[in-house]
Amino acid sequence: MSPRLRIALLLAPALLVVGVFVVGGVLQAVLQSLGYAPVVGESRWTLDAYRRVVADPAVRASLLLTARVSLISTAAAAVLGTALALLVRRLGGRRRLAALFHGTLAVPHLVGALAIGLLLSPSGLLSRAAYRLGLVDSVQDVPALTQDAFGWGIIAEYTWKETPFVAVVALAALSRRVGDLEDVAATLGASRWQRLREVTLPVLAPPVAAASVLVLAFVTASYEVPRLLGRPYPATLSVEAFQRYRDIDLTSRPEAMALAVLIALLTTVAALVYLRLVGGLTRRSL
Repeated sequence: MSPRLRIALLLAPALLVVGVFVVGGVLQAVLQSLGYAPVVGESRWTLDAYRRVVADPAVRASLLLTARVSLISTAAAAVLGTALALLVRRLGGRRRLAALFHGTLAVPHLVGALAIGLLLSPSGLLSRAAYRLGLVDSVQDVPALTQDAFGWGIIAEYTWKETPFVAVVALAALSRRVGDLEDVAATLGASRWQRLREVTLPVLAPPVAAASVLVLAFVTASYEVPRLLGRPYPATLSVEAFQRYRDIDLTSRPEAMALAVLIALLTTVAALVYLRLVGGLTRRSL
């Protein structure tokens, strides 16, 4: 058996799953968003669903909320995860702390959302602690951090859950080779800041960028966390799409699919722009 055939056979189960569930799902969403919905007797190709979605004020508010939550959560996870990896590398104990990070990764997002709700809700631990410490006159005086318009609770949950993921990826990239490069830079007179800027961060940029793209894609399309910690209006795009998908009026189905296609396009464009920027910065640094 040739090596190429062996690789193809090994990859076949995964490719079959991707082909059926991902490519098939995206294709179905595109077809229904363009009006091809035999279930309700519609087979006329049209862009009416996209026109209605673009003209809907609820969708525009949802788009702003989704972009805000996704970008802030991804940026915070990337910065904090990189900083944690550098701190662990400096302090030592990499195995124990890496095991702690892996333990956090095993916590489902649904459980994380419930924990953040217990912590940040108006009657949560933070409000009660602020009241006990005399910082506020009552728990109602604490600003709302869940079911709020900005999405602070959603951002907090995603940042808490995704920071360890980025840290694990960054720790894996901080191999002995990076230490050797830093030693060479030090012998050439580079300061600690120059070694971090010119050697360490350029090495970390590609893996952290790849991890950030995964985080961005997940946060943009995730449903359960904004459903539990967010408001019904404005809701994120994924919640808005699911609400329309569950509508008893089947004529709303193309709008739900148009929103799903919009989420996929936004995620793809953001990933391409982000990777291009990081790649350019890395080449210039090296």
